[in-house]
Amino acid sequence: MSLDIVILAAGQGTRMRSALPKVLHPVAGRSMLGHVIHSARQLEPSGIHVVIGHGAEQVQQAFAAEDIQFVIQAQQLGTGHAVAQAQPGLDSTITLILYGDVPLIQPATLQALLTLVNEDQVALLTVELADPTGYGRITRDGNGKVTGIVEHKDASEAQRRITEGNTGILAMPTARLAGWMGRLSNQNAQGEYYLTDIIAMAVADGLTVATQTAEEPMEVQGANDRRQLAELERYYQRREAERLMTAGVTLRDPARLDVRGEVTTGRDVLIDVNVVLEGRVVIEDSVQIGANVVIRDSTLRQGAVIKPFTHLEGVIVGEAADAGPFARLRPGTVLEARAHVGNFVELKNAHMGPGAKAGHLSYLGDASIGARTNIGAGTITCNYDGANKSRTTLGEDVFIGSNNALVAPVSIGDGATTAAGSTITSDVPAEQLAVARARQRNVEGWTRPRKKTT
Repeated sequence: MSLDIVILAAGQGTRMRSALPKVLHPVAGRSMLGHVIHSARQLEPSGIHVVIGHGAEQVQQAFAAEDIQFVIQAQQLGTGHAVAQAQPGLDSTITLILYGDVPLIQPATLQALLTLVNEDQVALLTVELADPTGYGRITRDGNGKVTGIVEHKDASEAQRRITEGNTGILAMPTARLAGWMGRLSNQNAQGEYYLTDIIAMAVADGLTVATQTAEEPMEVQGANDRRQLAELERYYQRREAERLMTAGVTLRDPARLDVRGEVTTGRDVLIDVNVVLEGRVVIEDSVQIGANVVIRDSTLRQGAVIKPFTHLEGVIVGEAADAGPFARLRPGTVLEARAHVGNFVELKNAHMGPGAKAGHLSYLGDASIGARTNIGAGTITCNYDGANKSRTTLGEDVFIGSNNALVAPVSIGDGATTAAGSTITSDVPAEQLAVARARQRNVEGWTRPRKKTT
């Protein structure tokens, strides 16, 4: 059966106290709506319809894609009114309703819910709560069959004692939806059109309401303010930490790891405290990551060592290579096997061959560095002339003296050496020594300037 998914994302979120639309607030580095769309795509629907209102232009800009249709809800008159805006565009067999501020809903949960839907049955996701305050309550008859949903503000004292809450997530036969939308009323405490009223309509029309209970309440938790947003963040991070430990990762403190993307790990990985992993990160077997490291969109090959306070972005660190502490590796950088980058070294679009070394206090940009080449302290590649960038090429077994300026474009051949303090502006042939510095001169009788006295 075909599937349309409607995601309600029109709310302002006044309790966030923010100019940013509520659904664009992030959890684990991805907006809440981004999480919901990601889960929706796993179900391979025929269409994803996002109902937007407050901050509509920002939301559209953030999620413009061929598989997403945006529907404007000019006035926010309730969840039922929101779905009614999308209803004319729904032509699949089943319609699934999701919420842009419920980011942690899992595809497996939704897939199980969809299996309950047929021509004579709607499916409703519920949740058991110790304190269901604020949730609509599921009402059942003496045989346990669902009869309807009562919103908290409209519930009697007896109904408020019900602990089975409505998550708002439901799936139904699309052919039935138009009729139910036309029968919605706003005669309630809020003066809104409640989507939940269609449950009672379905029962009145002779359909069965099948329910599935969410295994974990946080999976269906929404975020209306920054406190709830933080609760979702911490739950997500605990879940990710448990997943990594199950996969063979040792975390020095599971509470001090932040995953903000998709992380793949091998066995016997060690991660120290306060590590942030962003984007797509691949960590192979026996990698060690020190404290206070940030890694984004990078691959760490087997046995790599990343020392404390190092930042990696868009890089590949080869087998048994190491970086840090306090190193910064920027996009386009590759460290081959056993390469070494030490403290306060910055690389950008640089390729270091096997066993190459840059021990400390250097900047290497747009550079190709051959195997076993050693870069002395204080060396920089002068790769930018204010308009264009040029490349520096160092062969194998090159020795670059301390405090060198390598003015690109320049090439230094295999086995060549440059003297400390040199400014290299011309190519250096293989096996030669380049000395490019002013001759020292000692001035006798020179007097150091003194401050003038008044």
